[in-house]
Amino acid sequence: MKNIVILISGGGSNMAAIVRAARAQDWAGRHGAQVAAVLSNKADAAGLAWARQQGIATGALDHKAYPSREAFDEALAQQIDAHAPALVVLAGFMRILTPGFVTRYAGRLVNIHPSLLPAFPGLHTHQRAIDAGCKVAGATVHLVTPELDSGPILAQGVVPVLPGDTAADLSARVLAQEHTIYPAAVERFLLSNK
Repeated sequence: MKNIVILISGGGSNMAAIVRAARAQDWAGRHGAQVAAVLSNKADAAGLAWARQQGIATGALDHKAYPSREAFDEALAQQIDAHAPALVVLAGFMRILTPGFVTRYAGRLVNIHPSLLPAFPGLHTHQRAIDAGCKVAGATVHLVTPELDSGPILAQGVVPVLPGDTAADLSARVLAQEHTIYPAAVERFLLSNK
């Protein structure tokens, strides 16, 4: 079985979308793949409770309890590796990962970013798109590389930027698109790595 480990920091809506797709589309039977664990850097992340209700293994590591990013990433990697992951999925995991961590999972570490990369890497993407006068915005699924939000693009979803949009309006529209493209990109990854 190909194990997928998902990392979250909050509500985990993209994680939930992936879990639902995996079950509805029978990834276990069709691809020999399953979401094996959901891990977080916040013990009170709402997504952990949801994952537990689904019968998925969970774990939490408080990044503030470690003396350095490297120490946290090493402890996190040990938790991930306990599930022998074929794929590690960042789904709202709000930590910049060290180059050593990224290299450890090279080619099997994916992220979703709420912009049409290479436009607007980093934070405040929706307001930046509105301020720039963009007519469209969206989300990008990409392989993670040591350079922030710059890895090879696996999928993109586009939404219109409407007159009068606030960052919150645009964020909600992009998030709905994320819930479609992320599970589809994960499934394509599984198919391409059989």
